[in-house]
Amino acid sequence: GNISAYWKGFREYVDAGRAPTAPALWGFQAAGAAPLVSGQVVTFPETVATAIRVGNPASWLLAEAARDESGGVIEAVTDRQILQAQQDLAARDGVFVEPASAAGVAGLLARCAAGRVTPHQTITVTVTGHGLKDVDTAMDFHGTVEELVVDADAGQAAAVAGLRSG
Repeated sequence: GNISAYWKGFREYVDAGRAPTAPALWGFQAAGAAPLVSGQVVTFPETVATAIRVGNPASWLLAEAARDESGGVIEAVTDRQILQAQQDLAARDGVFVEPASAAGVAGLLARCAAGRVTPHQTITVTVTGHGLKDVDTAMDFHGTVEELVVDADAGQAAAVAGLRSG
């Protein structure tokens, strides 16, 4: 669904003269739920990325058309790659996404590791689902959270944040 909707929007921008070209779209499915990659329905899809746990997508043909028309790819990433990308985004970039949103980052990292990304290539990864949508999966994979108590005066905190002077 998402890749076909993105493709529709990019084509509309090009058709309206708002963009010179449309990008090649790279889609990534969880390996345990990758019917577009395998070319067949997945009767019992399995993945930690619940938002993309779809074995027979309603927009299958539209997704394939988006891939083909854009000159892109649809590939699979493992749950381990997805969860590692989720952890990396949170630790390095301060962005906490749900596993399904981390799939795109996992796919990009896999393509980089395989030498399938060229230097100076402009790449954008859309991450839309917040990690709070699936905290249990993050906790299961990433371990426990250390509780911290911050002893701060509310007035000082407001001043530091620029909410009030003094």
